[in-house]
Amino acid sequence: MLKKILALCAGLATVPALVGAQAAVQVDVSHLDAPRPLNQQTQTAVIRDYLESWQAMSEALAQNRADLLDADFIGTARDRLGNAIKDQSGLGISTRYQDRSHNIQLLFASPEGLSVELEDTADYDVEVFNHGALMTSSQQHTRYIVMLTPSEVRWRVRVLQASAD
Repeated sequence: MLKKILALCAGLATVPALVGAQAAVQVDVSHLDAPRPLNQQTQTAVIRDYLESWQAMSEALAQNRADLLDADFIGTARDRLGNAIKDQSGLGISTRYQDRSHNIQLLFASPEGLSVELEDTADYDVEVFNHGALMTSSQQHTRYIVMLTPSEVRWRVRVLQASAD
């Protein structure tokens, strides 16, 4: 059982963190490859919705409630996070994230406006609880490749992939 929990915890360490009030956020658009510049309103919406999706993800992982992901995640990102929640719930564990910083670079915007790719280097703390008791904690520094897709009223995370530095 402990072996399963530790393996799951190692996998969850690649899941990004909640954006807390004290988290530092930097955004760089100088590497953006797009047929035309993104307008400021779109840039603001992409970053806002991306950061808000981590709040939903963090709450979902802390409460073991995959339904909290539905407004912010679709596709493989939703599937992976939902499976992580199912696995950790089955083992009686939960995770809590405390965000410290995000360094976000907008990389690509599709010509038709149906996707935006960004890279995020995130620093955060992770605490893993086994039936409410703290089991382990660690600091993480991870780079993520993220693809967002617009929906009816917001941008949603479609791909969320940890990448080796």
